[in-house]
Amino acid sequence: MIPVLLIDDDQVLASLLSQYMLREGFSAHAVHDGATGVAEATSGRYAAVVLDIMMPRLSGIDALRRIRERSNVPVLMLTAKGDNVDRVIGLDMGADDYVPKPCTPSELTARIRAVLRRAGSREAGATADAPPVIEAGHLRLWRAARRAQWKGSPLVLTGTEFSLLEALARRAGRLVGKEDISLQVFGKPLARFDRRIDVHISSIRQKLGLRGDGTHWILSVRGQGYQLLVDE
Repeated sequence: MIPVLLIDDDQVLASLLSQYMLREGFSAHAVHDGATGVAEATSGRYAAVVLDIMMPRLSGIDALRRIRERSNVPVLMLTAKGDNVDRVIGLDMGADDYVPKPCTPSELTARIRAVLRRAGSREAGATADAPPVIEAGHLRLWRAARRAQWKGSPLVLTGTEFSLLEALARRAGRLVGKEDISLQVFGKPLARFDRRIDVHISSIRQKLGLRGDGTHWILSVRGQGYQLLVDE
């Protein structure tokens, strides 16, 4: 059984999802408030977390922020249908995917499997002959340990950010198309109007800071892709 944590104040829904997921090979444990959810999510006992955004007291966004301060466990957000603001904020804070509510149990489990496949493929490496340590200018990435260093200091990244930066670092100094990034990082073709890559790039840029001339280390080519710069 694959252990999954459900954080949702809707106890009836959480119970239904848990029962369905059990039949699909998941061992689901449900908690119903954000504070308890954070403690459980960062315990190291779960392969993935399903986190509802709309919760009383501690919201899903605040819970995600606290989780990301202590753990890179894959997190799938449940958002209100059509609420793109919540989705963008969640991705910006380090969520790995999102599902709009109401959702079917089959869609949710399919999304969880996809997130776990991406996490597994990242740990195994995108290709068998890729080096264990990737160096690109000021950046060093330890692929097996999922550890990053920038200008000699630790660089804290979410799982998705690490994979995205790895895709750019392996072709540093060259343009990497958004379609290629989507396939490498998310395991599927780029969907129209999908802003996940842009949101994660924005977060990575903030963490890398600016170059000496005030420009970003990750250059964007409108409508095409991104390029990691290695020279000042």
